[in-house]
This record gives sequence, C-alpha cells and structure tokens, in this order.
Amino acid sequence: MNPTLRPLLSACCALVLPLHAEEAVEPLFIEGYAGQVSYVPGDALNLHASTSAPAFSAEIVRVGAERVSVWKQDGIAGAAHGIPEDASANGCGWPAALTLPIPAEWRSGYYEVALRISDNGGKYVRRNGRSAFATCYFVLREAAGIAEPAAVLLPLSTNTYNAYNNWGGFSLYAYHGRGGNQGHRVSFLRPPASQFGNWEQGFVAWAEREGIRLAYAANGDLEFHPEVLERRRLVLSVGHDEYWSAPMRDTLEAFIGGGGNVAFFSGNTCCWQVRSEDGGSALTCWKQNYHSDPVYGARGSQATLSSLWSHHLVERPENTLTGVGFLWGGYHLSHGQYMDGSGAFTVHRPEHWIFEGTGLRRGDAVGALHTVVGYECDGCAMEWRDGLPFPTGGDGTPEDFAILGSAPARWHPDDCQWYDPWENGREGHAVLGVYERGGMVVTTGSTDWAHGLRGGDAVVERITRNIIGRLSRPK
Repeated sequence: MNPTLRPLLSACCALVLPLHAEEAVEPLFIEGYAGQVSYVPGDALNLHASTSAPAFSAEIVRVGAERVSVWKQDGIAGAAHGIPEDASANGCGWPAALTLPIPAEWRSGYYEVALRISDNGGKYVRRNGRSAFATCYFVLREAAGIAEPAAVLLPLSTNTYNAYNNWGGFSLYAYHGRGGNQGHRVSFLRPPASQFGNWEQGFVAWAEREGIRLAYAANGDLEFHPEVLERRRLVLSVGHDEYWSAPMRDTLEAFIGGGGNVAFFSGNTCCWQVRSEDGGSALTCWKQNYHSDPVYGARGSQATLSSLWSHHLVERPENTLTGVGFLWGGYHLSHGQYMDGSGAFTVHRPEHWIFEGTGLRRGDAVGALHTVVGYECDGCAMEWRDGLPFPTGGDGTPEDFAILGSAPARWHPDDCQWYDPWENGREGHAVLGVYERGGMVVTTGSTDWAHGLRGGDAVVERITRNIIGRLSRPK
C-alpha cells in the first residue's frame, strides 16, 4: 500500500466505525399479564407490562359469540423490566403500567388484552416498519349482589392454562421445560399461555348465540370466591379442566349435595390435585414426583398430596365427583393411541332424556364428523350385562351412574408406568353418563365435546340443549 494513503484510510475508518456502532438496532418486544386472574366490576384492573418501546397501546376485547372491544388507549408509558430466574414459580414482579377501574357495564366473560408497539427501525440504515404484539387475559365475574344472576356458571379452566404455561422456562411438564426439566410450582403473575381458544371459546360462542345466559369465573374462584355459586342452578366445566385444589372440589361437591347441578362437557377433568399458594397467585403440583412433595409421609396430610386425585394415597378419585376418571380413560386420536378411532360415542341407552329429539338408536354413533371423542378422555370400570355396560363401582363411580355412551381410550405407557397399582395393558373408555346425588351430574368424558358445537353438529347441539335446558330450570 502507498504509505501516503494510510492516514486517509484511517480517517475514513474513524468516520465509518462509529456510524455502525450507532446503528445497532435493539430487538422490539412487549409482554404483559393481569395482576389477578379474575375481577368483578368496580375492581381496579392492574396491567403489568415489559417492553422495549417508550410507549405502547392496549385494547381490551370481550370474547364471546362476538369479539367486542370495550376499551382502548394509546401512548401508555412503557419500560423494560428484568426477568427473575424464578419467574416461572414466583412471578415477574413487574410494576403496573396501567391501572383501570372496571366499569359496571362490562359483562361477565373472558377478556383478552392486546398489547401493541411499533417503530421505523434504524435511524440511518435498516429503516423498516417493525411491530410487536402480545396478549394476556382476565376473567370478569358477575357483580356481587346483582338482582338477577345468571342461572348457569362457567368457571374457565385457568388452572390448566397456567399448568401448561412454560413462560420463564418451566411449567408442570418436562416436555417443553428448560433443559427438559419439570417444574412443581407455577405462577399466574407472568405472561400467560391461554387455552381458551382450544375448547371453551367454541362452547361459549355457541351458547351465547343460543341465547343461553352464562356467568363466568376462574377455576380459583371456587376456592377464593365461593359466593360465585350463590343462586346458580347449573355449573359447567368445558374442555380441558385438569387441575383442581381441594377447596375447589369441596365447594362444588357441597353445591351438588345441596341440590345444584353440574355438567362436565370436559375430559381429563379434576385429574391432578393442586395446592393454591400466595393467595391464589401460584399453584403447586408434584404429580408423578409425589414422593418429593413436602406433605408426603406427614401424618394426616396425605389427603392434600399434590398428585393424581385417583392416587391410592389420596383416596379421593375424581369419579366420586364427575362419575368418571382418567385412570379408566386415556387418549383417543392423540398420543399415539387409537389414532384410527372414529372420534364418536356409541349410544347404549337411547331412551334416556339426554337423547330426546335426536332420533338415535342403540349402537348409533354420535359426533364422528367433528371427533367429539378426542385428545383426553375419562371413563369408569365397567361390566357388561345383556349387551349393556354398567359401572362396577370399584373405582369410586356412583352405583347409580348410568352409562349412556362410550368410546375406546387408552393411556400411553410413558404416562402410566410410574403409578404403583397400574395394570399393564389396561384398556379404558371415554364415557358419557349421568348420576344424581342431591343435584344431577352429567359428564361427556372427553375434552373435545365442544368441537361438535363449534362445527354445528345438530345431534351434539340437541344433546347439549337437553342437558342445559333441564339442569338450569328453576326447581
């Protein structure tokens, strides 16, 4: 190189390098969560957010038969906040970016909060429109003391949403946990991963179009706000309602004993016992690692062991609540089990009032087109007499439980071999049935019943109308 060019080249480099450093474009992000899982009108909604932008917009939409925007604001001051190493278990601890009094006119329901930011990229180069979008949710209960409360209450499966949420690294599952590890405590105070759209939204949209008035709650409200059951005639469970605490279950069983009715349009229901902690802001469940649960082996505390409700140490199978249980069910069209299954129930007792107006006969199939039997299913130990199934009662299923329909289901070996009393090769069923104990309890024994409503299956719709119509009538 010509020595006389070196000073000129150095000067050019001195000009170029600082420009490159200045043009390092930071990532664009926004995330957030509500300060509580559920509220009532008049409460102050706290929205916690972390963002790379100096300001963001938020919109709140009630999701039902229609999406109705109820509030929107731009220019909300934003800031980035750190993520604690234990955020999955103990929450993020971010300050509230917004506090909003909830108006009295907002209807009970599921509310989605949309968070948005945008910019134009770099100052000198990489000039392009960028945007980031995130959602969180909250549930709005009916106002206390309302003159005419809805006869039907739908507690959404918010405990299950949280159990599967791996934000921060861990959920109650190992398959998507950091390093393949499974957590045993999960916090609600972190950006959520809702499952509302998988099952409940289809049911809610159908019910609201049908003119069925619903009041909404979160799972935990059965524990911390049992007054949500006051003056109700029917409680619903829809979709994937997997994680229940003992106080939740106590509350609902007392409701049934007092004459209240329940319809479980769900499967894998009340499968795992959890313990609520920190006022309901977190859940603990040790699951198959029950021997690591601090209450394991402690005198008088096995009833709260955070493992299967059907665990032989807990001795409170979900069958005594729902009529069916996951130990006698399993998978259908999922987890490699019955992948060639029809997705339909076979009808056993077509004369039952549930089937009124359907024209069904014994042996007919229900729900194949939209696979209402699918994913996870609950059943009971059965014996056959004169071509009809009857519960044996040995698994906790009430003796008067009427098996109205069934479909084959089976656990995956990886899921069941940890359980001491498991019988290798056990075959199970999804079971549609009903029993009475003070109030009446109906179960569809499948997470996917709502698929038939979402798809417009006329027979599934009629059965659902029959159940809700009969069980929500004044006595």
